[in-house]
Amino acid sequence: AGYFIHDSLDIIFNHQSRSSWEYLVHHAMAISAFVSLIITGRFLVAAMLLLLVEVSNIFLTVRMLLKMSNVPSPALYEANKYVNLVMYFIFRLAPQSYLTWYFLRYVEVQGQGAFLTTNLLLLDAMILMYFSRLLRSDFFPSLRKGSAGRDVDGEKFLID
Repeated sequence: AGYFIHDSLDIIFNHQSRSSWEYLVHHAMAISAFVSLIITGRFLVAAMLLLLVEVSNIFLTVRMLLKMSNVPSPALYEANKYVNLVMYFIFRLAPQSYLTWYFLRYVEVQGQGAFLTTNLLLLDAMILMYFSRLLRSDFFPSLRKGSAGRDVDGEKFLID
């Protein structure tokens, strides 16, 4: 929860909230879920599994830094783009999918179970949206342009 609180405050204090509002929504959902888990002491293994999702941020950050620095050798960016894709699947999509399946199948759909299942489903949608942006940006750049010749998603973190 502390990581998400810190990152949210960083976004707000660095005046990035307008361009990063969806990350603030994502962080608010994660904070509420983690606080719920901590207070009740239930589903702590799920919380630890969800923290694996953050491992893929390392490679997303390296990707962003390489794009911002205009590294003269595109080979480093190319290598990171494939490692990033694999890590995104292993640490973000796979754990999130497993937890969603588990909650839908085994967890009661009332009280905290309903709250966490709803959170998971909303986060699933966001993670898939981010994944689609990543794929379009790094693997299918021709799909990025709208009919007017500008980026469909505007200036988003994964596309910049």
